[in-house]
Amino acid sequence: MSINTIAEYFGVVLILIGSIMAVISAIGILRLPDVYTRSHAATKSSTLAVLLSLSGTFIYFWASENFISVRLLLGITFVFLTAPVSGHLITRAAYRSNVKLADSSTEDALEELFKK
Repeated sequence: MSINTIAEYFGVVLILIGSIMAVISAIGILRLPDVYTRSHAATKSSTLAVLLSLSGTFIYFWASENFISVRLLLGITFVFLTAPVSGHLITRAAYRSNVKLADSSTEDALEELFKK
């Protein structure tokens, strides 16, 4: 078994784990009670799922065809930088628009900060 074959399998495993994380993220978006927890599920786990899938694709093509894709590297960088920021901004906009917390929420940590 050559090093390229091992790297190909590693890339495939990363793509598989990314796919599983995407399904878990979708389940979290459907099952969580309010916009804040759904946003958390969408940004954290979806970002991880996309990064794992793109990284696995990069490693697979690098090992199998000796091809280094700048587009994949830019995609990984772009998702890594923009997804958490956009999730934060969407959640902050929801909070400032007075979107209600879930009934199961026990504390509003930002209430005093935004009342000023």
